[in-house]
Amino acid sequence: MNTTIHVTIDKQTKEKAQKLAKEMGLDISTLVKASLRTFVDTETFHVEKSDRITPRLKAIIAQARKEYAQGKSFGPFSSKELDKFLLK
Repeated sequence: MNTTIHVTIDKQTKEKAQKLAKEMGLDISTLVKASLRTFVDTETFHVEKSDRITPRLKAIIAQARKEYAQGKSFGPFSSKELDKFLLK
């Protein structure tokens, strides 16, 4: 037997959630159901959008670009050049 949950949330959050879910090929109902099932199965709560770059990764990329500009690093490589460099 199924049951219904009513949730009150501000309009802006709902709209942003709907947009993000749609980008991921989901609707809000599917997202909520999957989240609750995962929460029950794992007894944990974790959410992420994997294609976002974290501030830490941004800093690493910026540092690598700086080092490359200063001639302190190697690259960019084609896949063949990378294989040759790594297999030396």
